[in-house]
Amino acid sequence: MSITPLSLPQPPQRAPEFGRDALIVCESLVRIYQSESIEVQALQGLDLVVDGGEMVAVVGASGSGKSTLLSILAGIDAPTAGRARVDRWNLLAMSRADRVHYRRHTVGFVRQQTAGNLVPYLTARQMIDLPMTAARAPARTRHARAAELLDVLGVADCADRRPAQLSGGQQMRVAIAVALANKPRVLLADEPTGELDTATSAEIFSAMRNVNRQFGVTVVIVTHDPEVSGQVERTVAIRDGRTSSEVLRRTATSADGDMHVIAEEYAVMDRAGRVQVPRDYRDALALTRRVRLALEADHIAIRSDLDGHA
Repeated sequence: MSITPLSLPQPPQRAPEFGRDALIVCESLVRIYQSESIEVQALQGLDLVVDGGEMVAVVGASGSGKSTLLSILAGIDAPTAGRARVDRWNLLAMSRADRVHYRRHTVGFVRQQTAGNLVPYLTARQMIDLPMTAARAPARTRHARAAELLDVLGVADCADRRPAQLSGGQQMRVAIAVALANKPRVLLADEPTGELDTATSAEIFSAMRNVNRQFGVTVVIVTHDPEVSGQVERTVAIRDGRTSSEVLRRTATSADGDMHVIAEEYAVMDRAGRVQVPRDYRDALALTRRVRLALEADHIAIRSDLDGHA
C-alpha cells in the first residue's frame, strides 16, 4: 500500500524590502516640528527611492516639504519617524560621530545662498582643499583632486581667486567642487540656480550633469525652475509632505530619424495604496471629498459622486 505524504501548507512569501537595492530609500518618512504650541508636519509619510547614478529633480510648492527632505538626506536634520537610508547609513540611528563621517564622506551639499557654501577669505583651491584636510587626505591627493575638480567644472582659471572675485556662476561651480572634494556617493543641491539668470542656470545644470556622468555621483536637486526639472530623466513632485507624482522622460527616434523627448507623468501610490490626484484633474471633473471607483479590465476608473452627497 502506498502512502501519500501530507501536503504541508507553505509559509507566505515575505514581500521584498522596499528599495532594497537602491542607494537612497525613504519610506513613510515623517518630520514634525514643534514651535511653542504649534505642531507643523513638514513630511507626512513620504516615500522615495533613488538608484545609484541617477540624476533626479525634486519639485513642489513652497512648504511642500522638499527642502526638509534634502536637509534630512544631508544629515543636517533628523526625521521624526519612518525609514531613511542612504548607502549603508540609517539616518534615524546615527551617533554624532556617525553623522560627521556621513556628511564628510557620503554626501556633498550645495546651498542656494553662496555665503553658506564658500569662505570669503579663502581662494577656490583652498576651499576645495579644506574638506579633504578635515578628512586627513594626503597633500598630494588633495592637490590632484582640487585641480581635477576645477578643471571638470570649468573654473581652473579661478583657482587662486576669492569669492568676491568670482561671478555668481563661478561661485556656484566652486561650491559644487567643494561638495565633491571627498568623492561622496551623493550630491545634494538646494535651489542651486535660484539666484542665477537663465543662461547661467543652464550652464550650472550642464556642469552638474557632467559630474553625474563623469564621476558616477548620484545627484538630487531641489528646484522650482521648470527649465531645470525638465532636463532630467526623472522629476519627483512633493505635495503636502508626500510624494505625489513622478515624470519620467526618455529619448525616442521618430520615423524620419529626428530625436525627441517623451515625458510621461505617473501618480505615486504609497505603501497604504493612497494616490494623490493632481488638482487640475480634480477641478476638471469636479472631484471632491468622495469619488466613485470602478475596477475595469485593465484600469481603475475614478468618477465624481453624481448623487451630490460629497
